[in-house]
Amino acid sequence: MGENGGMTSSQAPAAPFAVLGEVVTPERVLSDAAVIVVGDRIAWVGERAEAVGPWAEAIANAGDPIAGFVLPGLVDIHNHGGGGASFPDAATVDQALVAAGEHLRHGTTTLLASLVTADRETLLTRTAMLAEVAEAGQIAGIHLEGPFLSAARCGAQNPHDMLAGDPELVRAVAEAARGYLRTMTVAPEVPGVVGAGGVIETLIEVGAIPSIGHTDASAEQTEDAIVAAMAALVATGRRTADGSGARITATHLFNGMRPLHHRDPGPIAACLAAAARGEMVVELVGDGTHLAQATVRSIVDLLTTSEIALVTDAMAAAGMPDGSYVLGPMAVTVAEGVARLADGGAIAGGTAHLLDVVRTTVVGGVGVVDAVRAASWTPAGVVGLDDVGGVVEGRRADLVVTDDDLRPLRVWRAGVAVAD
Repeated sequence: MGENGGMTSSQAPAAPFAVLGEVVTPERVLSDAAVIVVGDRIAWVGERAEAVGPWAEAIANAGDPIAGFVLPGLVDIHNHGGGGASFPDAATVDQALVAAGEHLRHGTTTLLASLVTADRETLLTRTAMLAEVAEAGQIAGIHLEGPFLSAARCGAQNPHDMLAGDPELVRAVAEAARGYLRTMTVAPEVPGVVGAGGVIETLIEVGAIPSIGHTDASAEQTEDAIVAAMAALVATGRRTADGSGARITATHLFNGMRPLHHRDPGPIAACLAAAARGEMVVELVGDGTHLAQATVRSIVDLLTTSEIALVTDAMAAAGMPDGSYVLGPMAVTVAEGVARLADGGAIAGGTAHLLDVVRTTVVGGVGVVDAVRAASWTPAGVVGLDDVGGVVEGRRADLVVTDDDLRPLRVWRAGVAVAD
């Protein structure tokens, strides 16, 4: 390879190859279609009959199309682990790679590694280790779920490690992340989160985005946080005054939040309104456990999938049998595929892969294009990745071939087949 990773003069260009099936683009399904891959890029997408020249030859060499779909590699922006390994508990790069590899083999070609609330030293140590994984290209960045959260809505996190807003800790985490801190979940009502020089402004200053979650905030407190975030994004040039550019997110909407009530709307109503205004993308853990399928379907009808990111909130048990696991310092029991705290029974993350979430969402009545877009194109955009997340010419050749039931058959990342 050359100095910048390109081919040297002694290397021949990679021969194009074709992947055939019902191709799901960000806008529609192309019937009897093909994706042509050259090197690590998508070179052409279209109906097989429209291919000419070398693209037609590559299609002819590919054999018969599968009876199924060709999807973009999926993008999970909230993922704590899988395959028996947990990002919050991984002490080494190799342990983190076990978790990333579990999801990669099942079609998630881009993911953020999510940490949970912990003491300062643990957060900085884990962040620094995950930055190595990101620099190696195995994850796309880091998400911190805490520690500036509400103990009243702690969910499966340790309330004893939750802190008031500390901008200097944000800066220390960002330094340890070496440019890979993508997002942090915060509760607006926690002192020091909203306000001049607070956590929200500091996150945006260091290049990350705030995500509202694990909160007992009122609607008004949530609205104030959203206004502060929008102002900071405009001030740093990451968002224009007319409303285009970066957006913030809501961490697993509905879960870990004060419930929606008609006389006490809390954060949920404020987040939905912000998403409708184009200021926020709401995460939905559409695995059939965190949310009812009807809830997911209703939010898709209310918004568009440009404002929705399907996520897994996966933990170590993803892809693993029932049993005992940990999530940070918390003991977790998985029974019948549902993870709950051993003490108290709160849902303790997900056990699904993102393709499972897509399939559950489609079974629940959402169209395949919408479900796939919410698990690829939209989350990629949220964290500023314009090179992945869609079967689009020029993007990285991340592809997932599935059967008609959206179960994975084959995965490519950057044009390279992923081993089973």
